[in-house]
Amino acid sequence: MWIIDSCSRQGVDLWMRDGGVQCQHIDSPQQFLLHLPDPSPHEEMLDALAGQYPFEQCTFSTISGSLAGYRITAGREVAEAIEQQSGYTAQLYNVDIRPDQKYLAEHDLVPCGNGQESRFDPDIPCDLRQMEIAIGSNPHRNPALESVEVTCDRTEHLAGPEQQVLSDLLDVVNSADPDIILFQDADAWMAKLVRAAKKHGLDLPFSRTGKFRRLDSRSYWSYGRVEHREGALLPDGRILIDTSQSFVYREGGINGVLLASRLTGLSPNLASRLTPGTLVSGYEIYEAFRQGIAVPFRKSDAECVRKLTALKAADRGGMMFQPDAGIYADVSQIDFTSLYPSIIVQENLSPETIGHMERSGFLAGALKPLLGLRIRTKRAKKTRPGYEGIDSILKWMLVTCFGYTGYKNAKFGRIEVHEAITARSREILMQTKDIAESEGLTVLHGIVDCVWVTGKNRMTFRDRVERETDLPCEQEDYDWIAFLPLENGLGAYNRYFGRLSDGSIRVRGIAARRHDTPEFIRQMQKAMLSRMADEKTLDGLHDARDDVAAIRREYRDRLPASPVQDLLISRRISRLTFDHRCLEGAAVQAYQQAGLTIAPGMKIRYVVRDARHYCVDTEWDAGAIDRSYYRNLLDKAADEIAFVFRKIPSRPG
Repeated sequence: MWIIDSCSRQGVDLWMRDGGVQCQHIDSPQQFLLHLPDPSPHEEMLDALAGQYPFEQCTFSTISGSLAGYRITAGREVAEAIEQQSGYTAQLYNVDIRPDQKYLAEHDLVPCGNGQESRFDPDIPCDLRQMEIAIGSNPHRNPALESVEVTCDRTEHLAGPEQQVLSDLLDVVNSADPDIILFQDADAWMAKLVRAAKKHGLDLPFSRTGKFRRLDSRSYWSYGRVEHREGALLPDGRILIDTSQSFVYREGGINGVLLASRLTGLSPNLASRLTPGTLVSGYEIYEAFRQGIAVPFRKSDAECVRKLTALKAADRGGMMFQPDAGIYADVSQIDFTSLYPSIIVQENLSPETIGHMERSGFLAGALKPLLGLRIRTKRAKKTRPGYEGIDSILKWMLVTCFGYTGYKNAKFGRIEVHEAITARSREILMQTKDIAESEGLTVLHGIVDCVWVTGKNRMTFRDRVERETDLPCEQEDYDWIAFLPLENGLGAYNRYFGRLSDGSIRVRGIAARRHDTPEFIRQMQKAMLSRMADEKTLDGLHDARDDVAAIRREYRDRLPASPVQDLLISRRISRLTFDHRCLEGAAVQAYQQAGLTIAPGMKIRYVVRDARHYCVDTEWDAGAIDRSYYRNLLDKAADEIAFVFRKIPSRPG
């Protein structure tokens, strides 16, 4: 029985495919665990709880050891009342856990599997029937249902009045009965489809029960910027993926979504809509339940009191070497595979092992198989392209597991773990630098988990680094690489581009890589870099100088006639009000005046009509452009590339 979906509704529902699709309901009442350091002041509260709810004394395991306490069959509202009445001395566990995830973990089951295969097997057998849906209008601005394209066994184009199009769409879904629906802007459309179906007296077949679970919209901070998640209606017994909004699907495709679901024990509908940080949190929670470890409700292991000198020494973050801006030939990049998770596993780091390294750490043990899977998929994707999406999902989950150790509300985080990881990473980077220099190599640059070196012994360098650090590495060789300057002339840490030995160009931090760059300007930089990729040596780059300059002139000449859609600027807004006039604020105002509801973290797209007077047009109203403004953007992007030609050594004679 292959589990397609799971949900919690008065118990646990498991949707399984075995020929047909059927639902199994399991009674699973909400329960949580309570530990009171000193129960005696709370006897009256305990008596009241025992009189109102199923209540029993028990002993349960946490990552720090066993605790004596109570198992109470009740929901979150009761747990929060206990918190308040105990003066927040009560320690609560398993309060805000999804019952279906808990049930699956305790019974060693996972979604997108039948219980026979390993969760950590990247080869996921999937014969689920798929359908793709695209509605030919903007759900935010023009929610009229006038044109729909549906692809299952064949592609059908539905058009006409709303009631007819909706009826035809529902008939196609009913007859095909897909298990997976890939739907552009699904989360924006579903509420509108539900209302339209109700209006016209039609039954909506996207959910196999006709019911939907609601996921609220929210704006939130993540890694220094505001993100936004659309509200969503999640169907029962069918996988519905918003292909426009799902980060997991965009990075990993269907297999990435299925793997994320397997690893976390969360339904594919939910896994496809979560951030990598929430996925790794879900993974750790599943692992805790699988091992019989209770999950804390609130983070209780606050940072220890430390002297200022100790805090200053510990809280230093990752290390970087600043490069000298310029262009270099015959360079190798050594990149540690998932360095921070590798340190967690290698050093046995976990909240309960700080000061007690003799213990076996929960976090290190939980991440070890995930890290092993990442190492396998990263190597396998070189010969098996189907692994690229899976590897990407694993990369992002492991990247965020480090940040999660320092997150204030992390279930299994602690700031001292975060600091210990970065301290060890600094030692490893310095050790790698020393190895390079002992081999006669020159270190050009280093960023936390990778270094760039040049010299004669580059081919044996990686083996020695792996041997002496006991950490897996990848090596990539550049025929040439350019590190770009900051405004003060010093080398930028994260802006570079270069030609790899396979002839491809790698770029970081330049206009072609940034999300807010207009497509017209992105294409100019790509054309320049494509011409430069033809040259393997610095001498050869001399021959590309005139061609690159000609590309710049060509795009400058073409700018006035460029399609306005190619000049759209895409920005993720961080606020709705601005203290000073700016183009982003003008764009927010234009969206609001058009009647669209926007929130921090959303992306907006606009064209600059008059930069001097802060006049912009939304993407659907775009017409005239500020030529001077766009020429400046174009010249700035071209100058990023032209920097190389100012730094290439002159030819002899």
